[in-house]
Amino acid sequence: MKIRSILLGMSFTVFLVSCKPSDADIEKAISEKLNDPDIQVVVHEGVATITGVCDDEMFKKNIGKSVKATKGVKSVVNTCEIEQANQEPAAATVVINSDTDLDKSVSKVVDAYDGVSATVVGGIVTLSGEIKRDKLQPLMQSIQELHPKKVDNKLIIK
Repeated sequence: MKIRSILLGMSFTVFLVSCKPSDADIEKAISEKLNDPDIQVVVHEGVATITGVCDDEMFKKNIGKSVKATKGVKSVVNTCEIEQANQEPAAATVVINSDTDLDKSVSKVVDAYDGVSATVVGGIVTLSGEIKRDKLQPLMQSIQELHPKKVDNKLIIK
């Protein structure tokens, strides 16, 4: 009698286990239900992990609910990313030269202008001396192209 009860219990357990859908069957059911190439679902031991790109937060929540409602899904991990529509490109990065590099470059520019000297401290270029009015703009433009933090103009214009 005991053996019969044990065998009956074991066969009942086997019956219950065999009725549970496999992870592959669950994945297939979910993909048929969603029918969206931007969304992927992987099932492992009944846990469904959703990846891909969703249109918005509401769409992401609805996908999660739909997957959770699928037979055999124990829990859902929704890692869907929200699509970033009309995102503006990042601003171009302005590179500020180190003082040593900047000092060398400024010296090369200033050497072409008689009576002008320059110092560089903390990325700030300080111009001093005398310059003719018609040479001031080309000098300032050349210095600005070196991307200093600031140009402190203490030049005397003749």
